[in-house]
Amino acid sequence: MDRIFQIGNFTFRLCCPDEVTPPENFMKFVCEFDGSGQSEMRDGAEHICSPEYTYHIVVSDDLPQVEGKIIAQRQDLTVFRRETEQGESLESRLIGVKGNPEYYACYREVSGNRAEVILVRDRIAELHIDPMFTSLLALERRLVKKNSMILHCAYVEYQGEAILFSAPSETGKTTQANLWEKYRGSRTVNGDRSLLGKINGRWTAQGWPVCGTSEVCNNEAIPIKAVVMLSQAKENRVERLTPGHTFPLLYSQITVNKWNTPDHIHTMDLIEDFLGSVPVLHLGCTISEEAVICLEKALRGLDRETLPVQDA
Repeated sequence: MDRIFQIGNFTFRLCCPDEVTPPENFMKFVCEFDGSGQSEMRDGAEHICSPEYTYHIVVSDDLPQVEGKIIAQRQDLTVFRRETEQGESLESRLIGVKGNPEYYACYREVSGNRAEVILVRDRIAELHIDPMFTSLLALERRLVKKNSMILHCAYVEYQGEAILFSAPSETGKTTQANLWEKYRGSRTVNGDRSLLGKINGRWTAQGWPVCGTSEVCNNEAIPIKAVVMLSQAKENRVERLTPGHTFPLLYSQITVNKWNTPDHIHTMDLIEDFLGSVPVLHLGCTISEEAVICLEKALRGLDRETLPVQDA
């Protein structure tokens, strides 16, 4: 396979042998490229089908020795950095899965616009799992340089705008999204992730090729109405959070490469910019229509600027 993909405003070429098939959700981000380099409009966003980065996937019985200094390590990932004679800082990763002691792939940057991915042959069958395939490409490393962030959230479209329900796992993101579908006719665009980036100067929720257990994944870009941070409660209550109160909550749900200082700092700058223009609410909620009514009133209050603000 040799195809062009676009995720947000990052366009890349993916080359891999026939035995490696990207998951169905990943293929929703194929950019139909006719060789002219022309842009196209899709889902309200301009898609420029001219790749700026190339990934080559190869299959091997064994993973190579990785050059460079270890700069981060956890159960499922080891990150290396090496400096070239030309002054480039290139990253490599050994990629695994929590609970399995063996790595299944090696991601290795060859230059500033090309990376090679070596995949263990006997793990190919596992690549139908969205996160396992997407992790091969270190996409968050590329996207932060494109002023975009990946948020853990249920991404819902309601009356032409996006509502993003965010919280730690098992807090109720999918439940609240389903309540809005049931009682207000909203539509879930992605049940687990959204890419945040600006389109025409406005922060916009965009598609992401990983959707968790929700199995809902669409490649669409919709302007953001609000982010709703959730917590479980016995009674429904909502308030608008100040940027200072919100920053650590939002930061904890965004994919951040803390080992890369420039990218880490840039991500924090992006979060500050985001919080300067997108309202963030806290909803303590039950599993009921009353939770929907409570949030709906708060969203109307945003339009009238009458919603009380919770101090940091």
